[in-house]
Amino acid sequence: MSLKETIASIHQTTDQIIAACQGLSEEALRWKPNEESWSVQQVLCHLEEAIPYWLRELQTMINSPETPWGRGLQHEGRLAAVSDAHERKAPDVLQGLAATKQQVQDVLGSLREEDLQLEAQSRNPRFGTKPLSFIVDHLLTEHLITHLKQIERNIGAFN
Repeated sequence: MSLKETIASIHQTTDQIIAACQGLSEEALRWKPNEESWSVQQVLCHLEEAIPYWLRELQTMINSPETPWGRGLQHEGRLAAVSDAHERKAPDVLQGLAATKQQVQDVLGSLREEDLQLEAQSRNPRFGTKPLSFIVDHLLTEHLITHLKQIERNIGAFN
């Protein structure tokens, strides 16, 4: 996919997530299919935090390719977004998620296709050295789609 197509895909998936969650009851938003799973609200808060995080990592890779990128599952910001999710109001979270679309446009829209080939070492040993396209394709585009499906499963199981 070109950067323009990628931006459109991320925007579309973000819109689908927001549409799926608008009008859900507090009970539906906070319901967890099991103890290990996240609620819809937790997924939304995670995405609201994760999208800007990965966009900042892209910018760091462009400006300082020698700086390792990424994070592990125990990253403080990631954990806080999920653990504090039920303290937030859903309309505020949905508004914050909608605002990430402009951030996606600003950051990805500023890149050139050749920038996607720049490589840097990840802090996460599982990933090793990867090009920027890895973050764009896997940690933004696919990540959103995965969480959209998770939200849809949660809503379906709740109903």
